[in-house]
Amino acid sequence: MDVHDFTHDPQRRAWIASANAPGGEFPLQNLPLGVFSGDGGAPRGGVAIGDRVLDLRAALEAGLIEGEAAEAAAEPGLNRLMAMGRPASRALRHAVSALLAEGSEAAGRAEAALVPMERARMHPPCAIANFTDFMVSRDHSMRLGALKDPEAPLPPAFDSLPIAYHSRASSVRISGAEVVRPNGQWRRKDGVHFGPTEALDYELEMAVWIAGENALGTPVPMARAPERIFGFGLLNDWSARDIQRWEMPPLGPFLAKSLLTTVSPWVVTAEAMIPFRVPAAARAEGVPPPLPHLDSPANRERGGMSVALEVFLLTPAMRAAGAAPARLTATEFAWMAWTPAQMVAHHASNGCNLLPGDLLGTGTCSGPTEESRACLAEIILSGPVGLPGGETRRFLLDGDEVILRGRAHAPGAVSIGFGECRGTVTPAPDWPADE
Repeated sequence: MDVHDFTHDPQRRAWIASANAPGGEFPLQNLPLGVFSGDGGAPRGGVAIGDRVLDLRAALEAGLIEGEAAEAAAEPGLNRLMAMGRPASRALRHAVSALLAEGSEAAGRAEAALVPMERARMHPPCAIANFTDFMVSRDHSMRLGALKDPEAPLPPAFDSLPIAYHSRASSVRISGAEVVRPNGQWRRKDGVHFGPTEALDYELEMAVWIAGENALGTPVPMARAPERIFGFGLLNDWSARDIQRWEMPPLGPFLAKSLLTTVSPWVVTAEAMIPFRVPAAARAEGVPPPLPHLDSPANRERGGMSVALEVFLLTPAMRAAGAAPARLTATEFAWMAWTPAQMVAHHASNGCNLLPGDLLGTGTCSGPTEESRACLAEIILSGPVGLPGGETRRFLLDGDEVILRGRAHAPGAVSIGFGECRGTVTPAPDWPADE
């Protein structure tokens, strides 16, 4: 299924000039899907192209695109398109690429279906029934695990399966939603305390959006797992570390994570990511290969993805001074110990029914280098973070804005972006007075 076609041709250009700008996030080779509204209209499906959004409903009504996949993509949520599976999203990609490519006979008529991106208000791409968060970075697990047990920092099962927990779908929001500092309970030296978290953190992750559906009790083998991946985005799994440390034993994260999860609004389809597939990361020395149900030649050869990921911080003082955001993290998804296909196969290995629009988080995408530490809890192991203007941070303060960015890259391919994933911390609400 994952084969190059004309939509990946690096020589193809769009008749929309901004899509051909060097270094742009949304060239013709990308064509990510999302849901937007603008000019007083209702939410509907769109495709990002340069600095414009192709209004799929308008394109459908004008006869520029047609078919069931186009009809599903034009709806105010992508769930029906996701349910149709990868063949549908691939057919839609082919049609949109032909419509927007230089030389398209429909270019003049299609101009009316374009909306300036700055006028587009983005909405969640789909209704999310379930959100599962994984932990696929060995480096992240080693660094934080060493705080508990330097002799055995990894969870016992880490090298045998992609560890995960079921998180909270109802608190997933798209980029730009404010991050309200949560109240919670944790233990201080003077006893158990309740109040606003003092250790709010970001976690740089990738989002994996599910396509299709398997019946309850029916596993998804590795050979079919890639077909169940609709697309990818960026994800910030905001974490209250003090609350997390207190509540974790014995059942894992709860209120420290359910405060908010931010996702980028555009879904870069699995088809768009084909040129950026790379071999799965090599296993650590002495670690045996995965068990057969989590292994396949295709996954070993093309299961990873080459995506450069970054995190930037903009503080109130930096904003007031007109300073640029400071980069905190630069990492690579290709370093992750488990691939998206392995995440899907493991999730369904007990017969769990994955639904169209289900969301998987990869867990913190930390790598082996100092700059690739992908959360503050790891970064401050070397001391407080120094920022331009003399500021320092251990954890996030009110008014801080965290910005996630990502670019898929490969030799000979046109690099594509995911759009930003932003969130600004706002003060904790006053605790309700007793009535």
